[in-house]
Amino acid sequence: MSEPGSQRVESVPAVEAIRAIVDNLGRVVHAPEETLRLCVLCLVSEGHLILEDFPGVGKTMLAKALARSLDMSFSRMQFTPDLLPSDVTGVNVFNQRSNEFEFRPGPVFANLLLVDEINRASPKTQAALLECMQEQQVTTDGVTNQLARPFMVMATQNPIEYEGTYPLPEAQLDRFTMRIAIGYPPLSEEAKMLTEQTADPPLDALEPVANAADAIALADEAKAIFVEESLNRYVVALLRSTRGDTRLYLGASPRAGIAILRVAKARALADGRTYLEPDDVKAVAVAVLAHRLILAPEARSTGLTGEQIVRETLEKTPVPV
Repeated sequence: MSEPGSQRVESVPAVEAIRAIVDNLGRVVHAPEETLRLCVLCLVSEGHLILEDFPGVGKTMLAKALARSLDMSFSRMQFTPDLLPSDVTGVNVFNQRSNEFEFRPGPVFANLLLVDEINRASPKTQAALLECMQEQQVTTDGVTNQLARPFMVMATQNPIEYEGTYPLPEAQLDRFTMRIAIGYPPLSEEAKMLTEQTADPPLDALEPVANAADAIALADEAKAIFVEESLNRYVVALLRSTRGDTRLYLGASPRAGIAILRVAKARALADGRTYLEPDDVKAVAVAVLAHRLILAPEARSTGLTGEQIVRETLEKTPVPV
């Protein structure tokens, strides 16, 4: 595959900025570096993230650390069954002094919105996020308000507790760019974490290493990464392979292909390249695709996972050269 030059110098500031943010997250959250990097790449690609992991591994702390690292406005919502859509988006309230209605913005009007246990709220409340995630705007009583850039939704889910929950519908899962897990830290890291959190929690002293304007600039730089036509066809081949897989009830959508390219472009930017490589697509495919695939009942009963199907698809799909 031909490349438009091999220089790696144009994106050096972006490389340093992304590296600094990842390192800053590592001061607070004891997770694999690649996991933290994917979280930052999701922000750079202007996407949204599902953190699906066991309680107590640092999901909320990761979201707070990311917002603080970029000095962004931060909102946190605990989703519960009695929550209403207006609790998320905001509501029009009658002002007796002015004798007219005025809009009071909801928690969604922030750079980073953490939705804790998103599957605890009813589908009606979950759907309140659809417009803002896809179009970065909120419409209330016929009036549309734009959300400020950068805007990112980070949602958490418990992978083992399903009683009293409302699983996210396919349309909403498809709007989440990636799904990642933090996992349990190694023994030495967990011991270090116990010392930190019971003496001087590192989140309290975490300082910004960039700002919201830097995040917007990184996103704009990522969009300019060159993608050869053969790589577009490679991504489409991956998507079509999932659609033809008999083990799947639902394969990957065109939106999934757009998400892969956006995150892959962010990865190329983080590596200091002005062009995309097949390895960029391979590196992000599992995190971007696995949660979008709906397994057929017989495949699910055998213990097969979306991650396994994505890896198999990557192995059998020819890579452009």
